[in-house]
Amino acid sequence: MEIPSKYEPNRVEANWYDYWMKHDFFSSKPDEREPYTIVIPPPNVTGVLHMGHMLNNTIQDVLIRRARLLGKNACWVPGMDHASIATEAKVVAKLKEEGIHKADLTRDEFLKHAWDWTNEYGGVILQQLKKLGCSCDWDRTKFTMDDDMSASVIKVFVDLYNKGLIYRGYRMVNWDPEAKTTLSDEEVIYEERQGNLYYLAYAIEGSDEKVTIATTRPETILGDTAICINPNDERYRHLKGKKAIVPICNRVIPIIEDEYVDVEFGTGCLKVTPAHDENDKNLGEKHNLEVIDIFNEDASLNSFGMHYEGKDRFVVRKEISKELEEKGYLVKTEQHTNKVGTSERTKAVIEPRLSDQWFLKMEKLAKPALDGVLKTRDVKLYPQKFENTYRHWMENIRDWNISRQLWWGQQIPAYYFGDGQDDFVVAETKEEALQLVKSKNPNIQESDLRQDADVLDTWFSSWLWPISVFGGILEPENEEVNYYYPTSDLVTGPDILFFWVARMIIAGYEYRDEKPFENVYLTGLVRDKQRRKMSKSLGNSPDALKLIEDFGADGVRVGLLLSSAAGNDLLFDEALCQQGANFANKVWNAFRLVNGWEVADLPQPEAAKTGIEWYTTKFNQTLAEIEDHFSKYRISDALMATYKLVWDDFCSWLLEIVKPAYQQPIDRATYDAVIHLFEENLKLLHPFMPFLTEEVWQHTAERTPEEALMVSNWPKAQKVDTKLIADFDFAAEVISGIRTIRKEKNIPQKETLELSVLNSEGAGTGMDAIIIKLANISQIQTVDSGLDGALSFRVKSNEYFIPISGAIDVEAEIEKINEELKYTRGFLQSVQKKLGNERFVNNAPEQVVAIERKKAADAEAKIETLEKSLASLGNS
Repeated sequence: MEIPSKYEPNRVEANWYDYWMKHDFFSSKPDEREPYTIVIPPPNVTGVLHMGHMLNNTIQDVLIRRARLLGKNACWVPGMDHASIATEAKVVAKLKEEGIHKADLTRDEFLKHAWDWTNEYGGVILQQLKKLGCSCDWDRTKFTMDDDMSASVIKVFVDLYNKGLIYRGYRMVNWDPEAKTTLSDEEVIYEERQGNLYYLAYAIEGSDEKVTIATTRPETILGDTAICINPNDERYRHLKGKKAIVPICNRVIPIIEDEYVDVEFGTGCLKVTPAHDENDKNLGEKHNLEVIDIFNEDASLNSFGMHYEGKDRFVVRKEISKELEEKGYLVKTEQHTNKVGTSERTKAVIEPRLSDQWFLKMEKLAKPALDGVLKTRDVKLYPQKFENTYRHWMENIRDWNISRQLWWGQQIPAYYFGDGQDDFVVAETKEEALQLVKSKNPNIQESDLRQDADVLDTWFSSWLWPISVFGGILEPENEEVNYYYPTSDLVTGPDILFFWVARMIIAGYEYRDEKPFENVYLTGLVRDKQRRKMSKSLGNSPDALKLIEDFGADGVRVGLLLSSAAGNDLLFDEALCQQGANFANKVWNAFRLVNGWEVADLPQPEAAKTGIEWYTTKFNQTLAEIEDHFSKYRISDALMATYKLVWDDFCSWLLEIVKPAYQQPIDRATYDAVIHLFEENLKLLHPFMPFLTEEVWQHTAERTPEEALMVSNWPKAQKVDTKLIADFDFAAEVISGIRTIRKEKNIPQKETLELSVLNSEGAGTGMDAIIIKLANISQIQTVDSGLDGALSFRVKSNEYFIPISGAIDVEAEIEKINEELKYTRGFLQSVQKKLGNERFVNNAPEQVVAIERKKAADAEAKIETLEKSLASLGNS
């Protein structure tokens, strides 16, 4: 097989991905092996690959590829979420461009357009993930609107309803006026925004008195149905039982008393608008107040808005404040910062709205899921700091609003047959619903049944994901779910810890009486160099596919992971991808170097034998570190340990130790050992850099598909000889000292030097052959005293001497050492002066004093070495 001179990721990646797919290396079926399962956090069907997906899916692929190498039956289930709000918005926008309005379509007509759109644009992101090297079992791809997935959702709804956990209630909900649907509490993002506090004067009926009330939303006065005062507030006691007149609309409203009113906030008087505030609604119910809803579903004003009817709420806010001012109702305006709820999907400002909705009781369901994470620790969160966040949410959980006023999604299986509040049944099919209805009213026909128009919250389908992808809802005892469930690891972002992770844990305990996964690895957010979250609106998010094109998939994967500690945000810089690409080239060039050696039946040199023994034990030491990092989900640290092993220990040290002389062959024993160690390195690297490693692996020998790297075996840990590693580290310092002298004195590497050592301890003779080869030393001899006319350096307690014999300008060297000696003595004097100051020593932190003392000791040792060097040069 011809070896290209340069690593070409674009050619290599397509080739090997096709090869892996052709041989079904990604597929998984239940067998006798230990399963290792990951279910992908299903991206929106509308989605395209962005940096967050790149990071998340790279980590998943690292884990799944390593599991395969460990001999486990690795199953990575891909799929997509129908994303009801986001997808419906896109379909509505597309239809609008074509001059079609949703309101003019029947439900079935709209859904046909939605499916056409999904079939044309959906799943793009899954194809893009292949470019990244993701080894998903693509035959298992699921979509939350697949027939079996939808059937699972409906079955669960009916079951929970029959258990008394789902109910229909008239509640104050979060209304998204852009998507025209209700949202759960978790889908509302609160943002601090600068606004105004408007002080308005309300006239007291039958008198000239006025009472001032502060509000941030003057447009809602048109829905006021009372004014509330605190019964303990002396200022307003005289108003008890009286009535006030609402500005502009002139509605007469009662003045009520309730201790709910905070006498310290605003003016101590509260306007009550039961239709547009949760707390006002509670007051309204308590005091039997009228409820006046002034908004349409798009947050424009309705007929109760009088002459503002049809105008947007924010337009009205400006116009009504102007009218209030002109008519003398506006007393004053102050700047005011408050938290505003916005839609997680559309970013629209949420309106509180009274509405009939479906809710799921959460308190009882949440208990096993809370205990599973915090008591029994069946589910472990990485990093552990997120347990506190999880605890807070689960202990304060509220009923889940699961209905959405949309058409795209699973339609709620409730069937109405009359006008009464309870004239409905819940069933999986219309036929079953009819049978239930006939038991109540035998005269009802199927045509009389009307299915609830709402759909279920998208998360109500995805909370079943680890069970439903294996058919475990429809067939609880099927082979697949019994084998693959619970899954092994979940990789996701902390921003959906509540939306998805907690709810999956809840569903797992409810429907399998078991956790859905063992470990949850929570990644950080990908941010730019200025710490800003990457987003399209800021224009700071690079094109993910362009990065792969420029740096190769392996380069991008390494670049992302090098700075991605669990739970911590990643500050992304394209230079990291360049670093990854450079690493790929380093490995490729190392392979080309080894592959280019001529092999002969020769005796094995001592340096090569020792070097291979050292690298083998160094490899096993690093393997143990890597295993430890993986066990703690420190994926970035596992990569860094692998990176240093390959770049520093293998390429920079071992290959230099074993490299034959120019145009000379290498002995067979050394060559075979180097190839074996190279292949072991490739196994460690494969989860991080799958394409490069498979390419090199396939070049090192002729391989059958069964011998592909992707399906080979992870290295097994062997005993580590720590003394051998310590000896080599000592020798490396000696070599570094010699190289430093060569560099400083401009002594060429090809010029052979002699080396003498005083007080010979440390590396011993076992490493002499390596020192001799790498430092180009003719011999190493032990001496009893320092050598005259020699340069010296120190490694621990050993002092090394290199005779100069005309290699350098002695006078210039003496002058240079004298200058360095003068500087070091001056530095020592300044440190000693600081240490001689009792005030400093007594008041400074102990660590700071210790650092100064070490500086002094190091300076003294350096002065001693410099003085000896001067003496050896004949200058005392």
